[in-house]
Amino acid sequence: MIPVTETRTGPLGCSNYDNLDSVSSVLVQSPENKIQLQGLQVLLPDYLQERFVQAALSYIACNSEGEFICKDNDCWCQCGPRFPECNCPSMDIQAMEENLLRITETWKSYNIDFEESDEFKFFMKRLPMNYFLNTSTIMHLWTMDSNFQRRHEQLENSMKQLFLKAQKIVHKLFSLSKRCHKQPLISLPRQRTSTYWLTRIQSFLYCNENGLLGSFSEETHSCTCPNDQVVCTAFLPCTVGDASACLTCAPDNRTRCGACNTGYMLSQGLCKPEVAESTDHYIGFETDLQDLEMKYLLQKTDRRLEVHAIFISNDMRLNSWFDPSWRKRMLLTLKSNKYKSSLVHMILGLSLQICLTKNSTLEPVLAVYVNPFGGSHSESWFMPVDENSFPDWERTKLDLPLQCYNWSLTLGNKWKTFFETVHIYLRSRIKSNGPNGNESIYYEPLEFIDPSRNLGYMKINNIQVFGYSMHFDPEAIRDLILQLDYPYTQGSQDSALLQLLEIRDRVNKLSPPGQRRLDLFSCLLRHRLKLSTSEVVRIQSALQAFNAKLPNTVDYDTTKLCS
Repeated sequence: MIPVTETRTGPLGCSNYDNLDSVSSVLVQSPENKIQLQGLQVLLPDYLQERFVQAALSYIACNSEGEFICKDNDCWCQCGPRFPECNCPSMDIQAMEENLLRITETWKSYNIDFEESDEFKFFMKRLPMNYFLNTSTIMHLWTMDSNFQRRHEQLENSMKQLFLKAQKIVHKLFSLSKRCHKQPLISLPRQRTSTYWLTRIQSFLYCNENGLLGSFSEETHSCTCPNDQVVCTAFLPCTVGDASACLTCAPDNRTRCGACNTGYMLSQGLCKPEVAESTDHYIGFETDLQDLEMKYLLQKTDRRLEVHAIFISNDMRLNSWFDPSWRKRMLLTLKSNKYKSSLVHMILGLSLQICLTKNSTLEPVLAVYVNPFGGSHSESWFMPVDENSFPDWERTKLDLPLQCYNWSLTLGNKWKTFFETVHIYLRSRIKSNGPNGNESIYYEPLEFIDPSRNLGYMKINNIQVFGYSMHFDPEAIRDLILQLDYPYTQGSQDSALLQLLEIRDRVNKLSPPGQRRLDLFSCLLRHRLKLSTSEVVRIQSALQAFNAKLPNTVDYDTTKLCS
C-alpha cells in the first residue's frame, strides 16, 4: 500500500518544490472536487501511475468512502454500501445554510432600520392627512423629498450587496448538493420594490389603529388586519382629484366630500355629474307632433302648421300675371311677425303655387335663403336643395284650367331650423325638347333671347311657410348672462353656464347640413337679445372655457354667420 499525505487544501494550484523526493506527495483539492496531483507518482513505473492516481483521488475526494470517477466532464464518488451519502458534504452544506439564515436576518434588520430612520419618519410626518393619498400621489411627494430618496438609495445598495453574497452561497450549495439524497433548504428574501414601500406607507397611514399594523389594498380601498377580532382600519379621507373625485374634503368630516370639480354637483357627500336644468323656460325647441303626424299634416298643407308671415316683394304681386323675362332674378320675401319678441319660429317646409300661361316654355328656378333671427340680408344662409341628401322640391299639377303647379319643399323634423325671414330668389329658364324628343334642354339667361319673342307669363297665387312658433324669453336669458359676472349664490354661476351651454348647443344643432355648423347662437344673442359684438365674444369665450373643464365633452368649431 502506498501512503499518500494531504499537505494542503484550498484554491487550485500546487506549491513549488525543488526536490520532489523530499516530500511524499502534494495534493490540492477545491470544494468543487477539482484536484491536481504532483509528487511521488512521477517516479513510479507507467503501469502503476494510473492506479496510484486513482487510489489517491479516492482517498482525498471521497475520504476512502467510495471510488472517485470522472465522466463527461463531471466527477463524483461512487459510494460504497456503508457510505451512501459520501457524495454529500453535509458539514459544508449546513454551514452555508446557516450563512443564508444570517443574511435573511441582516436583510430584516436593514428594512427595520429604514422604517425607523429619521428620513422615513420625517417623510411620513409631512404627508397631508386631509385627503386620501393614492400611490401616484405618494410617489410624487417621494420624488420631492431628496433626503428620503437618498436614504432609500442607501437601503437599495445595501440590499444589492447582500443579495449578491446570497447568490454566491446558493450557487455553491447547488454544486455541493447535486448528488445528495436530500436537497438543502434554500430561502432567499424578496427584494422590496418601490411599489412595496408605497403600499407600506399607505398601511402606516390607514391601517394602523388599536396598536395593530395591517396591510392596505388600494384596489379594494380596505385593510387586512393581523387580528380579525381587533380592527386596525382608520377612517379613510375622501379622494381628491379630477372629474368625479372631490375638489376638497369636508373640513368637519374628512371622509365626506366638501366641494366638487367643475361640471359636478355635491350630493350626500359624493360628486355626481351636473346636468343642466330644463331650458324650456328660456326658449322652446320641440312641438308635440310626432314625426308621422307632422309628415301627414305637411303633405296636406294643413293650416295648423302654417306660420303667419308677411309677403314682401318689389318685383311682383301675388295673384297677378307678370313677364319673368323683364328681370333676371326676382326677390320674394316672407317675414315672420318680428314684433312679437316672445316667440321664435321653426320652419318645417315651404309651399308655392305657380301658374304659367298655356303653351309657355318657361321653367321657374327657386333659390332659398334663410335668416334665422333677423339682421341684414347678408346674414342668411343658402338652403342646399337636393344636395347631400337634403330634400328637393316636389311639383304637383293642380286641377285648374291653367298650367298651375304646387311647388313644395318638406324639411320635417330632420332638417327643421329657425327662421325669422325667408328669401326666395325666382328666376326662369326656357324649356325645350332635345334632338331625340325624349329629353328636355334648358336655356338661360332670358335676356339673350329675342325681346320680341313672347315666352309666356307667370303668376304666383300664394306662398306659405309651414312650421311652428315657440316660447322665447329674452329677459330670462339676459338674467342668465348677468350671473356670469354677478352670481346670486355659490354654484349659481356654474348652473347658469351649464344652461347657456345647453341653449347654445341645441340652437347650433339646428344648423343646415355642412362640414361645420353655423354659429346660430351668436345670431340669437346679437339680434334677439340686442347684445353688442364684444358682449357676444365675451360670452362665447366664457362658455368655451367652461366647456373645456367639463367631463367627456368635445367642443366643435362653427362658421360665423352674423356680424
